[in-house]
Amino acid sequence: MDWLERAAKLRQWTGNGIRAPHKPLLFLYALGRFQEDADGALRYSAVEEDLKRLLAEYGPANRTTPAYPFHHLVSDGVWDVRTERGGGSPGTGVLELRAKGATGRLAPELRAALRREPALLGRIARVLLDQHFPPSLHGELCEAVGLEPAVESPTIPAGARRQRDRRMREMVLTAYEYRCAFCGYDGRIGAMPVGLEAAHVRWWALDGPDDLDNGLCLCALHHKLFDRGVLGVGEGHRILVSQKFVGHSPAARQHVTALAGRPLTGPQPGASPIAAHHRSWHTKQVFRGAPRPTSVT
Repeated sequence: MDWLERAAKLRQWTGNGIRAPHKPLLFLYALGRFQEDADGALRYSAVEEDLKRLLAEYGPANRTTPAYPFHHLVSDGVWDVRTERGGGSPGTGVLELRAKGATGRLAPELRAALRREPALLGRIARVLLDQHFPPSLHGELCEAVGLEPAVESPTIPAGARRQRDRRMREMVLTAYEYRCAFCGYDGRIGAMPVGLEAAHVRWWALDGPDDLDNGLCLCALHHKLFDRGVLGVGEGHRILVSQKFVGHSPAARQHVTALAGRPLTGPQPGASPIAAHHRSWHTKQVFRGAPRPTSVT
C-alpha cells in the first residue's frame, strides 16, 4: 500500500481556491502523537481543544469544528474511529463524539507500516506540509503538532507532483530590485542578498503559479507575517495590517502596524505587479480579520 500516495490525495472540499486543510492538520497532529505514543488513541473530548487551536491558527478564516475531519478522515483509509460500543464513527456531531467516547488513531495498517519503517512518518509529514502549506510555516507547524519531519524530500506520486520553477526567486527579486516590498530592506553580504525571499501571494501548495504577478520580494520577517495573515495587499497595492495583530513595542509598531496603508515598494517599471485575482485569493483565504484603518493617503 502506497501511504505517500494516500497522504498526497486526501479527499477535500475544493472550489474557487478555497483552503480546506482540516484533514491534513488532523493527520499531522495524529503523526505527532504517534511519535509520542505509538499505541495511544486520541479521545475526541481530550484533543478537541488542541484541534480547534490548530484550525484557528492554520486553517481558513471561516470557523469549522474539528469534529468534521475527525469523522471524515476515516474515508481516506488512514484514520480509524471507535466508540465505547465498538468500531465506526458516530458522525460529525460534536455532542455525539463526546457522549459516545469517540477515539481516533491512525489506521492499523498504517501504524504497522510506521513501526516497520520509522522514516515513513517523516516522509508522510513532508508530503502533507508540501501539499497544503507554504515553506515558511513548516517549522512552526511541526512544532505545533509535536513532530520532527524527515529532512529528505519524499518521492511524490506522479499524479500529485508539480515542478517548481527555479527561476522564480531571481525573477521576483530582480523585479523588486532586491528590496522588501513592505519595508524596503535590502541587506547584502558582499554581492549576495541576505534575508530576502520570493513569496507566493497565492500559495504554491494551493495551485499558485511561479509567475511574477504572483510574487513579492519580502524580507524573512514580512514573508512569515504575510503567510500567517498578519499582512496583506489591498486595492491600489497598499499594505494591509490585520486588526488581530497585537504588538506594543516600538519594533512591532515600526515593522508592522506602521505599514498599514503604505504603498508597496516596487516592482520596477515594466515588471508585472501582483494580479488582482491573486491578491483577492490571499485576502479571502489567508489574511486574518479586518485591516487596520490608516490615515496614509
